[in-house]
Amino acid sequence: VMRRNPFGMDMCCRKGSRSPLQELYNPSQVSLSHTAILHQIRRDQVTDTCRAHSVSSRKRRVLTPNDLKHLVVDEDHELIYCYVPKVACTNWKRVMMVLTGRGKYSDPMEIPANEAHVSSNLKTLNQYSIPEINHRLKSYMKFLFVREPFERLVSAYRNKFTQKYNTSFHKRYGTKIVRRQRKNATQEALRKGDDVKFEEFVAYLIDPHTQREEPFNEHWQTVYSLCHPCHIHYDLIGKYETLEEDANYVLQLAGVGGFLKFPTYAKSTRTTDEMTTEFFQNISSRHQTQLYQVYKLDFVMFNYSVPSYLKLE
Repeated sequence: VMRRNPFGMDMCCRKGSRSPLQELYNPSQVSLSHTAILHQIRRDQVTDTCRAHSVSSRKRRVLTPNDLKHLVVDEDHELIYCYVPKVACTNWKRVMMVLTGRGKYSDPMEIPANEAHVSSNLKTLNQYSIPEINHRLKSYMKFLFVREPFERLVSAYRNKFTQKYNTSFHKRYGTKIVRRQRKNATQEALRKGDDVKFEEFVAYLIDPHTQREEPFNEHWQTVYSLCHPCHIHYDLIGKYETLEEDANYVLQLAGVGGFLKFPTYAKSTRTTDEMTTEFFQNISSRHQTQLYQVYKLDFVMFNYSVPSYLKLE
């Protein structure tokens, strides 16, 4: 008996069925209604923050194609996903490859992690014409996943600066951080940049020179700057803290929940709240305050309270 691949051509396209957008705003199943309310509260929080922020900043800029390179498009299921590094984005990209692969992949975890980050494997919104972009922004369900900002920051630091294999990051950023933040650095440290301390990383992030020089790397850039939630209306905001429920809710709305589940995590290496607390112990209250200002919009917009370990001035 041949097993039919649920992602084969016959199943790929949702003609005649309800779109994820319809399913979200007008659930056909009672079981989805409670979750719909939760996501309405999250959307309202973003809207309120954007409104307050636009009053204070007075500048509303127009998005450029470069601003849309993080938005992955799935035409078959009418989805747009803005990926945020260090918020399960490898697994989300794997899932998007299954959804858009027309039967090429059926198990997200069979896709190697490095394969998920090859840009040609997924189509992003900046590859479309302006009328096509506008049409998709209006009629597709747009979602993103967020995480407690400082936990995400510590996760990025651990991954990019403490792992020996990340030599490209050590060369590109580590050497610069050591040169700028470390007095009496050794020649080896200046050459390799592979022993950046968390305190030095924080000092680099809050240094006005850094922000003038170039945009932050996507691994520590704010969600606000990566996904532009004040310019793009996200229909669904998932959280890393409730990753599995939120991710499977997205798949349910897309009509694929019956045969595709979001991969579960090995929790052993995950950056936790306790770990983040520890990393911040050696950061002066002045630097903590300045760092909080950099990420404040992400905290407020996505309803994360100020961490109890912070000593703000």
